[in-house]
Amino acid sequence: MRRVLIANRGEIAVRILRACVDEGLETVLAVSEADRDSLAAQLADRTVCIGPASPQHSYLDIARLVAAADATGCDALHPGYGFVSERPELPEACAAAGIAFVGPSAETMRRVGDKATARALARELGIAVGDGSDVLDDPADAARVAEQIGYPVLLKASAGGGGRGMRRVDEPAALPGAWSAASAEAQAAFGDGRLFLERYVRRARHVEVQVLADGPGRAVHLGDRDCTLQRRYQKLVEEAPAADLPERVQREIRDAAVALIGALDYRGAATCEFLVDVERATWAFLEVNARLQVEHPVTELVTGIDIVRQQLRIAAGDGLSIAQADVRIRGHAIEARINAERPRDGFAPSPGVLTRWAAPVGTDVRVDTACFPGWTVAPWYDSLLAKLIAWGEDRPTALARLRHALDHLVVEGVQTTAPFVAELLDHPDVRAGEVHTRWIEEELLAPASAGAG
Repeated sequence: MRRVLIANRGEIAVRILRACVDEGLETVLAVSEADRDSLAAQLADRTVCIGPASPQHSYLDIARLVAAADATGCDALHPGYGFVSERPELPEACAAAGIAFVGPSAETMRRVGDKATARALARELGIAVGDGSDVLDDPADAARVAEQIGYPVLLKASAGGGGRGMRRVDEPAALPGAWSAASAEAQAAFGDGRLFLERYVRRARHVEVQVLADGPGRAVHLGDRDCTLQRRYQKLVEEAPAADLPERVQREIRDAAVALIGALDYRGAATCEFLVDVERATWAFLEVNARLQVEHPVTELVTGIDIVRQQLRIAAGDGLSIAQADVRIRGHAIEARINAERPRDGFAPSPGVLTRWAAPVGTDVRVDTACFPGWTVAPWYDSLLAKLIAWGEDRPTALARLRHALDHLVVEGVQTTAPFVAELLDHPDVRAGEVHTRWIEEELLAPASAGAG
């Protein structure tokens, strides 16, 4: 492997570029017309335009991506996250063109990338799976399953994640409308509107395990992460390791993740997600993300392992260079996502031109971003501007460093979620780790909404 096409944009494109440079690899960046002057485009060895700003005709067009890699002599293609990173048609097309895909094979991706199929595989291995269904045919099919397991339930996209294509349903009358909305959102985001259903856990923690693998039985975990602080199923703050997780639960989910990925011919990075029922002190497998996660930096900071470089080495055929005994968890890391959104206006997108941008600096503070003064935050893409990550010897230290970093982030020209995230980190419940996946809506925002009414 000598040249890699980066089939993504924004901060993750810059992150992959950095790993390629560290590995001594040439970089070609696939850009839409809107991203010709992006930071990643300035840093790449070469850029190739793959189409107009619309994702449907650029970053979501597999044929254009693979053609761009082939035309520029790339040996490999890294999809990043989002867009087509979990579409099995992409590794299939890469294989047909003789290009190494930085990720699992199409066959493996189909087995784990489809959430209903991954749940079935977990059940076969004796891994606990929450009450729910396989892929559903229509709202009537969903209604039958919901009646069996009881409301409330969650409708979820089978082909993707990130909170897209997900709807909570509290009663039968709301199911048809929720089905239509979730399916349409999933179709737009992933090109696949199929849905499945699972029991809604009222007080839950969202915990995941990072895994690296290079074939059957060759999987190691890099510890766990807590992604419980979410709004409308979109993660806002992530940390590693998951704080105050019972030792039994921690051991069991790590073992389950390694067993699941080890049972496959999986090559690359994978994340196994679990739902921990706070009230019942039980856990259940949710899904596998067959790609790099947005929150991977917190795991890198506590393990010292560069996950993207490991991905590249595995794709190059060098194999996994670490064993489980090599993985050591040191300290605590917390990440805050900074989005161009208006928190006081329902978190609506806030596109525009960054008239000022200055990232914070400090001991054990990392900033993953593609921002610079004068850059246009386009309305066609995800609103993520940056990820602020802080490490500390313990959780309170990491929290303090992240909070200090937020105070020294300078952004003008667009509104951001930074003030809202700072409010989160100051809350006693967050500092004590006493939150659940619906805490923001039900306990932080609900009282304010009630008062306003």
